[in-house]
Amino acid sequence: MMEKLKMHTPDLAEENFKKLAALFPNAVTEKLDESGGVTRTIDADVLRQEISATVVEGPQERYQFTWPDKKKSVVLANQPIAKTLRLEREKSVGRDGPPGSIDTENIYIEGDNLDALKLLQETYLGKVKMIYIDPPYNTGSDAFVYDDNSSIRSEEFSVISGQRDAEGNLLFDMRINNESNGRFHTDWLNMMYSRIRLAKDLLTEDGLIFISIDDNEILNLRKICTEIFGEDHFVAQITLLCNPKGRSQDKYVANCHEYILIFSKSILLSGSVSIPKSEDEIQKDYALLDSEGKPYRELELRNTHRDFGRFNRPKLWYPIYSLSDGSVSLKPLPGSETVYPIWDDGFEGCWTWGKEKASAEVHLLIAKKVMGKTKIYRKAYAYEENMPPLKQVKSIWNDKAFFTEKGQIAFNTLFNTKGKIFQSPKSVSMLHQCILMAQKKDIIVLDFFSGSGSTAHALMEANANDGGKRKFILIQIPEKCGEHTEAYSAGYKTICDIGEERIRRAGKKIKEDSPMTTGDLDIGFRVFRVDTTNMEDVYYRPADYNQGQMQLFADNIKPDRTPEDLLFQVMLDLGILLSSDIEETEVAGKKVFSVAGGYLIACFDSDVTEETVTEIAMCKPFYAVFRDSGMANDSVMTNFEQIFETYSPKTKRKVL
Repeated sequence: MMEKLKMHTPDLAEENFKKLAALFPNAVTEKLDESGGVTRTIDADVLRQEISATVVEGPQERYQFTWPDKKKSVVLANQPIAKTLRLEREKSVGRDGPPGSIDTENIYIEGDNLDALKLLQETYLGKVKMIYIDPPYNTGSDAFVYDDNSSIRSEEFSVISGQRDAEGNLLFDMRINNESNGRFHTDWLNMMYSRIRLAKDLLTEDGLIFISIDDNEILNLRKICTEIFGEDHFVAQITLLCNPKGRSQDKYVANCHEYILIFSKSILLSGSVSIPKSEDEIQKDYALLDSEGKPYRELELRNTHRDFGRFNRPKLWYPIYSLSDGSVSLKPLPGSETVYPIWDDGFEGCWTWGKEKASAEVHLLIAKKVMGKTKIYRKAYAYEENMPPLKQVKSIWNDKAFFTEKGQIAFNTLFNTKGKIFQSPKSVSMLHQCILMAQKKDIIVLDFFSGSGSTAHALMEANANDGGKRKFILIQIPEKCGEHTEAYSAGYKTICDIGEERIRRAGKKIKEDSPMTTGDLDIGFRVFRVDTTNMEDVYYRPADYNQGQMQLFADNIKPDRTPEDLLFQVMLDLGILLSSDIEETEVAGKKVFSVAGGYLIACFDSDVTEETVTEIAMCKPFYAVFRDSGMANDSVMTNFEQIFETYSPKTKRKVL
């Protein structure tokens, strides 16, 4: 059966209600709402009984973090929107750099990041391994506005976003957010809370979020993240030395540092954010070479921790037999010496390996005389399974390569300027370090305050260095550059113009610098713009129109929208990656899109015949999508279901 696509973002509040209702169906009840209608709700008393816990209600004292309008920011995060992403093909860059091509897995989105995060919920839910953001620091002079930059037009259907008041004024305008407006922290908290809450759902279970911030809001940001992610999911608060000269505009003490706050989606295993050692570190730490030239070091097999010994690790207490040539055995041999893990003071310790592992890896063991006493060592190779050794990240980063001025120099070099087209971009080396902490090389990295595009630059460099296949999704509001700024004079009208050009230049330079190793490097990106939905009001609210009015609509799709526009909104609705391969063909004179190797086949033309429907059905796609009014006549509509039942009964058929 053909089903109608909803063509708007999910209602997260409704989904949460369904989850509770599924867990505790006896807690679902009905009550009168403010308008006198009957609505379903959750009975708190029944829920309290089910979870056998005390539910705090009313003005009772309790530990909590709150601020004015917090409830509004929660509602704002959960509300659905009827918007879409439209491809900007002329701004897009192909994998190898050709403009207009979209054969790339990277995404750049122009628009309010709240809208963009909602639009990505279906498609990228649980797929993003790492998020990095550099949001406004709320210094009182942040020149950013986070809104959709458009008034709600009465003739268009739009689910209220909650970002404007009843008069249409911006709720969160960071340009005028200063201590005198009485909402200095409130506006910033409302702006950040809803976005981080949505971002969490996009993370994989082992996903990480990195947030740059300074002293102005570090305390509040950490409380926000603790509430959203959980106290046990705090990973680190890195102190970053970024400006050794100090900020001259600071009131009392010239600040030299910022912070990088890190939280995880779930509790991580030890070592989950360690990073590979550099070649210099490997040469220093693994100074020995075996007969094949492989670097290694020798580590004592005895556990050097006094908390562990024969008394509590009896299985790690056993004899090892050493021979005069330094070789060892787990069985006694003629002339061998029996060695136990005994400390110099007689404490009976234990080995770090069990007997079974020691037997299997005996070729790695060496016996050495140290101050007249025989000790057992093991060879620890630098590269195990071709992976470099890892090191634990320190809580203070003071590498000169991480300084803000280094970020500015890298940007200015790319743009061949001595001015400041973009003020204080983040250091590419610092972002590279964060990317390495995610450990995996085939991941999606999201930055929804992307600014000059430093994250994309760092990601492409990381891929060039280690052969990774990381992909980026960048989101940036198209904030206009002032007419008297260097950026405007250089031809950049918005921050997005700067970011997109930076990625183009960075990708080109990386390939030019290392042509032998970057042939496969993806330096492209598909550019999308957040826009109003492709669908007319009647699509969402047919009950509001009488039959006479319905006849005024020859179609439920806006006349200025292209088949490609419809395709990407369908992909968002069905949860198909925006980076998927798209093939455009013609079937019986009609334009047909095949997405992700035929996973989705869509035809949005009018007057579709049985021949087109049959050929699509014979391809056996998982999804087949058509316009509701697209069939050539009643006969085609009547036979549509039978055609699919004959050739591809498992295909999910959808209409707009």
